[in-house]
Amino acid sequence: MNDVILCESIVKIFFIVGVCAVPVLVIWFDARKKMNETNNRTQLLLTALEKNPDMDMSELVSKMTPAPKEKLLKEKLLTKLLWGCILTGIGIALLVLALYDNAAMFLLIGGFPFATGVAFLINYFLGKKMLANEIEAEERNMTQA
Repeated sequence: MNDVILCESIVKIFFIVGVCAVPVLVIWFDARKKMNETNNRTQLLLTALEKNPDMDMSELVSKMTPAPKEKLLKEKLLTKLLWGCILTGIGIALLVLALYDNAAMFLLIGGFPFATGVAFLINYFLGKKMLANEIEAEERNMTQA
């Protein structure tokens, strides 16, 4: 009996750590990547300024900053599909855990990602249907360019 309780406790701990720690780590890695890029750009600008103090820095900065890439409609829709699947899966997992454990807390917590995920999925399928002509036109423009 104690083994079953221990196993259930370990599963709950891993689940909670996975739900809480993974998003925090993803955000931390992304922030760290952006900080490294900014530091590298700053170092390059300082080196260029040391070698040629008369250089037009605004021109160099404008050349170094990448132009914002406009996402295609298809990419935007696929992002909604991805988030819809992820959030629906997390919501279902929490709802199953709530039913298995008879815990109302997981039932409340699981309802939010489930509902949000379903909303993303509905948005994806409606957008795919409504924007079919625009997506096709974008694909034609991409192949012609």
